[in-house]
Amino acid sequence: MQLQPYSLGIGDRFGRQGPAQLAALKQAQAAGLAITPVWNKSQREHQLIGTTPADTRTAADQAVRAAAWRGNYFVDADHVSLKNVDAFLAPCDFFTLDVAEFIGRAPDKGELAAFKKSQGRLPGRLAVPGLEAPLEITAEGLEQFGQTYLVAVREAARLYRHIATAKGQERFVVEVSLDEGSAAQSPLELFLILSALAAEGVSAQTIAPKFTGRFNKGVDYVGDVPQFTREFESHLAILRYSRAQLGLPASLKLSVHSGSDKFSLYPAMHQALKRFDAALHLKTAGTTWLAELIGLASAGGEALALAKDIYAQARARRAELCRPYAAVVVIDPQRLPTAAEARSWDSERFVASLQHDQSCPYYNPHFRQLLHVAYKIAAEMGERYLNALERYAPIISGQVTANLWERHIRPLFLGT
Repeated sequence: MQLQPYSLGIGDRFGRQGPAQLAALKQAQAAGLAITPVWNKSQREHQLIGTTPADTRTAADQAVRAAAWRGNYFVDADHVSLKNVDAFLAPCDFFTLDVAEFIGRAPDKGELAAFKKSQGRLPGRLAVPGLEAPLEITAEGLEQFGQTYLVAVREAARLYRHIATAKGQERFVVEVSLDEGSAAQSPLELFLILSALAAEGVSAQTIAPKFTGRFNKGVDYVGDVPQFTREFESHLAILRYSRAQLGLPASLKLSVHSGSDKFSLYPAMHQALKRFDAALHLKTAGTTWLAELIGLASAGGEALALAKDIYAQARARRAELCRPYAAVVVIDPQRLPTAAEARSWDSERFVASLQHDQSCPYYNPHFRQLLHVAYKIAAEMGERYLNALERYAPIISGQVTANLWERHIRPLFLGT
C-alpha cells in the first residue's frame, strides 16, 4: 500500500465535515493537483469526545460516498503507541507511530554496542546532494545518537511489527513521529534515524521530525522562518538521499504536524518542494473544528449564542482544557476577553476575533487557541451542538471548504 506524493491529514472532531473537505480537494484536482485525504484522529481526541476509531472509519467512508470521491483515501491511527494501538487495527490503514516519549531513554548496553557496530560500516563522511556540508559519522557521534534515539527507534520497530502481524505486510502506511520531542533533529540525526529504521525493517512512508520553533495549535508559526527553511530543505535532501541509499520506500516523505495555519511557512515550503521535486504530508484536521465555530458564529442567532456559550465555558475551564495540549498552546489569560465581553459581540466581531487574519485588528490568537482546545465542551453539549451542525450545514461547509482550499492548499501546494 503506497501513499501518493501529496497527502493531507483531514478529518474533524465530530465527523461531519468530510464532504466539505473533499470539495476542497476536488478544487485541487480541477487545478491539476492530486492530494490524497487522510482522516486522522488521535486517542486523546477520541477520549475527550467519546468516539472510537471505528467512528472515524465510518465518517470517512460516508464522506467518500457522499462526495463521490474517486481517489485513494486513508484513515490514520494518529499518534498511537503499543498502549492503545489495538483499537485502531481494524478500522485504520495508516498508522502514525508516536515514539517521542522514548527519545533520550538510555538503551541496553548490548543493543547500543550492536547498533554502533552495524552503523559503523557507514563511511566516515557522506556527501549528500543539497546539503552545504557533508555528514561526519564518528564513533562518538554514533554513541551520542544511540543514547538519544536508539530506544525510540526500537519502540517504533516493535509497534510496526505488532501492526504488521495483525494486518499483514504492505497493507498499511506507516509514519514515524518525532515531532513532540524536545529538540529538533539535525540532518545527521535524521539520516541515522532513517538508517536505523531501515535496519529494523520499518518501511516508513512518512517521517515527522521536530523543527525549531513553536507549532502551536491553530495559529501561525512562532520562530525564525529562515532557520525553519534551512531545516526543512536539509531534511528534504536527507530523505532524497536516504531513499536511494537505504532501501526505504520510494514514497518516503516529510510530514509536518500541527501544520494547519502555519501561513508564514507556506511560501518557503512551496519553493523547497519545487526545488527538490519533493512530496509532503501535512496535518490540518484541527483547523476544521474552528471553521465549524466560525460558521456557527456567522449564522447569528442561536448559532452565535452557542458559540458564545462554548467560549464562556472554555474560559472558565481553561486550565483543564489546555492541560492535554500544554506543549502546543501559549495562552495569556490577560489577553482573553471576559465571557461577558464576548457575549456582547455581534457575529462580525466574534468571527473577526476567531478568524486567523493577522491583518485584522480584532484577531486574537489567545482567543483562537483557547477555542481550538475547547471541542470537549461541544461534545458535552451533545445533541445541541450536533443539531446545530445539521441546521447550519451550508454555512459551515462553505467555511470548511474555503479554509482548506484558499488558505492551505493553494498557498502551500500551488504557490498562489
